[in-house]
Amino acid sequence: MPSGAAAGMEPEPEQPKAGAAGGAHRKHLAMLDRLSKRSSSAGASSDSAGASPVEAFLTRFAAAKLAAESALTACRASSPEGDGAASLAAAAAAIDDLDRLVAESSHALPPYELRAALATAADLRAAHRAAASEIRPKKSFSFRNKSRAPKNPPRDPAAVPPPQPKPSTDAVLPGCGFRGRNGGTLVKDLRASSDKDGDFTLADLVSCEVYLKGKCRALYVHKLRDCRVFVGAVLGSVLIEDVEGCTFVMAAHQIRIHEARATDFYLRVRSRPIIEDCNGVRFAPHALKYDGIDVDLKESGLEEETGNWANVDDFKWLRAVQSPNWCLVPEEERLQTVDISEIHEQEDDS
Repeated sequence: MPSGAAAGMEPEPEQPKAGAAGGAHRKHLAMLDRLSKRSSSAGASSDSAGASPVEAFLTRFAAAKLAAESALTACRASSPEGDGAASLAAAAAAIDDLDRLVAESSHALPPYELRAALATAADLRAAHRAAASEIRPKKSFSFRNKSRAPKNPPRDPAAVPPPQPKPSTDAVLPGCGFRGRNGGTLVKDLRASSDKDGDFTLADLVSCEVYLKGKCRALYVHKLRDCRVFVGAVLGSVLIEDVEGCTFVMAAHQIRIHEARATDFYLRVRSRPIIEDCNGVRFAPHALKYDGIDVDLKESGLEEETGNWANVDDFKWLRAVQSPNWCLVPEEERLQTVDISEIHEQEDDS
């Protein structure tokens, strides 16, 4: 009997024929294909009063995805000497819009649709990094004609930077923030900032203590080592990449973690945390306090404890058994509630 012949049931889309991609990749592509088809079928009716919240999201998501893909196409066609930087910024903004849409809708989406949307957003972010890595090195050489294609190796090896697999964080990560610090105590009260409710970035920090009071729209974390990070409330997404030996205490609607090692996360989160290419990461309940945090959490829709801090999805572990890449922090090892009320801003953002 054919496998998809049950009458009245919509069959799952066929897996891609390219067998070399592997089972996980085929499953991922099938998820994206199904999301795209449902977006198209929902498009005609999503604006009507009868459209379901999921159909309305899928239609908006399809439009945002198309905008991001168009912006990435413009990036690939741009030149370092011309509109490269502008096209990269436009693509980053389009992907940020898509991330915010997913974060705002995450609490109402079925798990399957949420995972497919998150995977699509992650793929677009990776494509943006790849486009930026192609444009940025060419741009640097355009200002150094004398050192272009040298016939002899330079006497100072440090004068020639090694190839960079990823672009500058300034090209990829938006918003104000703290970048390139070592051993600092970095404090920002977003409630009194001109960047209130905007995006915030933490990048290239080593052995730093970071305290963010108030709310931000999205938080981007890239390449932290041996840091402790305390964040009030994030209205949308937290995107964490390449961290090691750190502790994070934060509340957000959505948290995605890529390439984290030996790091603890104390979370309050509306949707299930997503990890990928991680090992030795541990999770525990939210443990942060400061004067006014209850108001910040309520205004951000994060006043409820959902328990999702313990419901972690490992995108690189598809088996039914527990992923070996994460666990819960044993109760006897967990932080007690950390009160940062008396910690005040002492350094400007950069």
